[in-house]
Amino acid sequence: MVDTFFTQAAELSAQGIPFATATVVRAERPTSGKPGDKAIITADGTMYGWIGGSCAQPTVIREALAALRSDESRFVRLSPDPANQPPRDGLIDVPMTCFSGGTMEIYIEPQPPQPRLIIIGGLPVARALAELAQAMSYRTIVVDPGHSGAPPPYADALLTELPALAAHITPMSFVVVATHGQYDELALEQALATAAPYIGLVASHKRAAQAREYLAEQGFAPEQLTRFRSPAGLDIGARRGDEIALSIMAEIVQCRRGLANLAWQEAPAEQAIAAPAEAIDPVCGMSVEIAGAKYTYEHQGTTFYFCCPACRKSFMRAPEEYLVEGA
Repeated sequence: MVDTFFTQAAELSAQGIPFATATVVRAERPTSGKPGDKAIITADGTMYGWIGGSCAQPTVIREALAALRSDESRFVRLSPDPANQPPRDGLIDVPMTCFSGGTMEIYIEPQPPQPRLIIIGGLPVARALAELAQAMSYRTIVVDPGHSGAPPPYADALLTELPALAAHITPMSFVVVATHGQYDELALEQALATAAPYIGLVASHKRAAQAREYLAEQGFAPEQLTRFRSPAGLDIGARRGDEIALSIMAEIVQCRRGLANLAWQEAPAEQAIAAPAEAIDPVCGMSVEIAGAKYTYEHQGTTFYFCCPACRKSFMRAPEEYLVEGA
């Protein structure tokens, strides 16, 4: 189970897919989850692993998605009577309303994708930018058709063909074209065909205008041409290559942090982080995600949703006991 957990996490990270990890830290009987149990929750609400039964899973998924949206870890305590639990700083109390009872404390940690910097070109500014990005824990991918031999030390990966960059784009990939006019337009054609949230061109205003004119002639729409920024970087009065690299990284950080609440907007729809539609279990009062709910029952034209088979069975036996007038 542990090997599967870490293998799954590594695969998701390599694919640039956001997920959260949940670890049971403490448990009081009769919970089925035990300390050390682990699970992975992806942004579409899928859970891999084990942190407890049907009482705990919907709540942990909901809290994991909230952690992904806020990009902040959270420590959650599930118990039958949260109001009577001793308060602790940093601990979020959530009701465990299933009949099984018990108390669990679960640490949930979001795992956003490692940001990637894709640098097209091999001249000094490109090298300085790659070295700075590595120091900031970005995965650096250098695209340099003219390079031969082993990858340079400042590159985590080296591509020698421009079309190959598309396969390395994730929702947190930032592209900088720094060919100094050698093949700016060809590089921009490839970059603009991706969903990268940032594309920068190291060039003067005049050179950027020439590139836009060429791309317009190739059929790129005006809104596509506004996607790349040039001159790339914030205006900090940079003059040397390393200073220009610093200004570009500052602009990328600004863009990345601006994506805090929509970091994966450009991802496929199935990866988008959204709060799931929920219903309340009329028996135990627990929130149940409607999409994919396993336990449902239709009564007088209304569909009711349940967290577990026991709640469904109790409702089916005597629905009038759980229905509130006007509900």
